[in-house]
Amino acid sequence: MKSLLDNVMWNCLSGPQARFAAGSGAVRRYAPGFSPIIGCRDPERPDFAELAKHAAPGDSFYVDIWSGAAPDGWRIDKEARMFKMVWEAPAPAEDAAPDAVALRPEHAVRAVELAKLTNPGPFGIRTPELGEYFGYFEGDRLIAMAGERMEVGTLREISGICTHPDFQGRGLARRLTLKLVHREMRRGLTPYLHVMSHNTGARALYEKLGFRNYLETTVRVITRVA
Repeated sequence: MKSLLDNVMWNCLSGPQARFAAGSGAVRRYAPGFSPIIGCRDPERPDFAELAKHAAPGDSFYVDIWSGAAPDGWRIDKEARMFKMVWEAPAPAEDAAPDAVALRPEHAVRAVELAKLTNPGPFGIRTPELGEYFGYFEGDRLIAMAGERMEVGTLREISGICTHPDFQGRGLARRLTLKLVHREMRRGLTPYLHVMSHNTGARALYEKLGFRNYLETTVRVITRVA
């Protein structure tokens, strides 16, 4: 089952989450409003001509694995390395965050604001529709959150893990992550997540919780310029 992570964006967008996708042929993207991510049947040779039919000039996307030169009409804005980590520990015995609030559509704007501030990865106003999201509030302000994004086979991604800088050090993100692990494993699923290779602090935390490295890949942000 872990091998589905080798090209998880395509396996997800052309499979279980096809209803949230746009695109055709050998390329898919999350529909506008969701996380700006693309998946390609052949991730080493993305079909940019096909993708351009489903992207407006100025649209930016995260693309996994591909490391070639930018074709005409596209620009590479960022490049980094990223780990896929899979849960390999026993299931948590209990809910680590029973007091967390289930995020609803009326919380979407606050979720986007927190994601813009903390940059946990690609996030859109409709991303919380992809699974369960939970958070902590200080008054009306969302100060920490985590939720579910991609799914393929029995693998379920935990994503959007972040805490407002003013409230770090309280273990909120850890508790929310373990809550999702607990809930997913009760459903017979295997949690996994993405983390940037240079984020050694987060990687160490996830490993301490029970995640293990599975695969490291190149990830880029690309923009359609024409």
